[in-house]
Amino acid sequence: MKIVIIGGGFAGLNLVSELANNPEFDITLVDKNNYNFFPPLIYQLATAYLEPASISYPFRKYLRDIKNVHFRMGEMVAVKPDQNIAVLHNGELEYDVLIFATGAETNYFGMENVKKNAIPMKTLNDALEMRNKLLQRMEKATLNKNSRERRKYMNIVVAGGGPTGVEVSGMFAEMRRGILRREYPELSTSVSNVYLVDGADALLAPMSKESQQDTYDALTKLGVVVKLNTRVTDFKDDVVYLSNGETIQSKNLIWAAGVGCRAFDGIPAESFGRAKRMIVDGNNKVVNTNNIYAIGDTCYMEADAAFPQGHPQVAQVAIQQGKHLAKNLKRQLKGEALTPFKYKDKGSMAIIGKNKAVVDLPSPKLHFKGFFAWLMWLFIHLMSLLTYRNRLTTFWNWMVSYFSWDQPLRMIIRPEKKQRVAPGATEPPKV
Repeated sequence: MKIVIIGGGFAGLNLVSELANNPEFDITLVDKNNYNFFPPLIYQLATAYLEPASISYPFRKYLRDIKNVHFRMGEMVAVKPDQNIAVLHNGELEYDVLIFATGAETNYFGMENVKKNAIPMKTLNDALEMRNKLLQRMEKATLNKNSRERRKYMNIVVAGGGPTGVEVSGMFAEMRRGILRREYPELSTSVSNVYLVDGADALLAPMSKESQQDTYDALTKLGVVVKLNTRVTDFKDDVVYLSNGETIQSKNLIWAAGVGCRAFDGIPAESFGRAKRMIVDGNNKVVNTNNIYAIGDTCYMEADAAFPQGHPQVAQVAIQQGKHLAKNLKRQLKGEALTPFKYKDKGSMAIIGKNKAVVDLPSPKLHFKGFFAWLMWLFIHLMSLLTYRNRLTTFWNWMVSYFSWDQPLRMIIRPEKKQRVAPGATEPPKV
């Protein structure tokens, strides 16, 4: 069976792992990047607590000993379902089964100014760009003698009260208390704030009331200004506009408020649901198609009785769907009946700051907070990294940060954009 998998995140790689070295499957894994990365820790890269190698790993190195899997770096463009062809930006691939594991992308809800000016938090590139921008703006703030203008460089507005928004807000609040005072003495007397804005009436909406309240209390104690029942409506000219009529002077709007999915040509329009998620049946097959499947964030399944409004777009759903689809593909080859997917909720967690986290476990129903929850968060995320190398480097960076209240990774490193003209030449060389 010739299988093409689009996307090498949680869903795609777990599917590959289950079918690895099985000669009955000829698999091509397609991804627009040549590496896998761990999204739950992306904010730690953005805030200079981890380096890229801690949370990423090259696909080709990971797959080199798996004989039935090939890697193709490319971006999905369209599908020709009548010909069983996946069209990439750099060629075409034939398939017997096509599987979308493309995840989600940032959703700006149609706000063009926000899309143009805000800092997203979805990819490795986003995280590096955010780190560079924020560090550069801190340097500019040290040169600005006007306190009102300086505050624009230093104020940080985080849109979205989910785990990412909570975690990045807590991180910035702790950095402002410690690193800012030690390394930027020019700014030690300047007034600035970290704002966390969310349209719901509580942070971490899917979690328990206890976790929501504990998180709110911990963030406000750190000095974060939390604004609930409030949405960002616009961002232009260094002003963040809120739905309650307020404005915040800031150059730094970090967007963690929502995700959507990408629609691909060739998939019937009626196969897409809200936020462009592909509607699938209980076996993850895209409706109105014969041999096309979708797993993870990009799919929307109503067939699971425990989740009639679809599954949450979290890592555990993607992992479990990837493994389950692999088992169903094996059953299909043997002519056996397929089994419908049932999501097993293993709990939710979020880190707030040093020694501060919240954890909810569904069965038995338990809630943890503080230091013990923080240790649980560290262990789960450490063990979820792809390789031992990732785990060791991440653990080392965490220990340095924990005992020193510091992290020596705050370098502004970005490619030179200017092309230099050689002596005597009239224009830059063509590349």
